Amino acid sequence: MKTEKLSNKRNHAPKKTIVLVGIMGAGKSTVGKILADRLGMQFIDADQEIEHAAGCTITDFFEKYGEVEFRKGEERVISRILAGKPCVLATGGGGFYVRSN
Repeated sequence: MKTEKLSNKRNHAPKKTIVLVGIMGAGKSTVGKILADRLGMQFIDADQEIEHAAGCTITDFFEKYGEVEFRKGEERVISRILAGKPCVLATGGGGFYVRSN
């Protein structure tokens, strides 16, 4: 079987966002940047986007508002990213969980 190299990144970019999920320190951002570059896509780190939206660090947000409010904000930010242009998205360690109503 012959393997082709990705010579034209734009022609090979997926039409949907690729989401990387894992525990803190697993390498999601490192792998995500490499993958995005190889596919010619934008890389987005959800934690950085959350900090930008909140205007403070995640640690400060947790201390001031607690985990419940953080998860609500995290859900809003990730939903906004997923509704946008396809990208490679690295979520925080708790960014993916099953909610039951």
